[in-house]
Amino acid sequence: MAQPVLSPCVGICTVNARGFCEGCFRSLGEIGDWLTYSPEQREYLMETVLPQRESES
Repeated sequence: MAQPVLSPCVGICTVNARGFCEGCFRSLGEIGDWLTYSPEQREYLMETVLPQRESES
């Protein structure tokens, strides 16, 4: 049975002036490529990159 894909999406899908989603802080490219990322890549983005972006907003 397939495992669900871990995602930071919270359903607030509006892109800000910096090009990041207001809800999850991913770029449009990251959102589009999310399913191609390995679980390790997703975890790194969710644990390191996205919280940093959120703190800078």
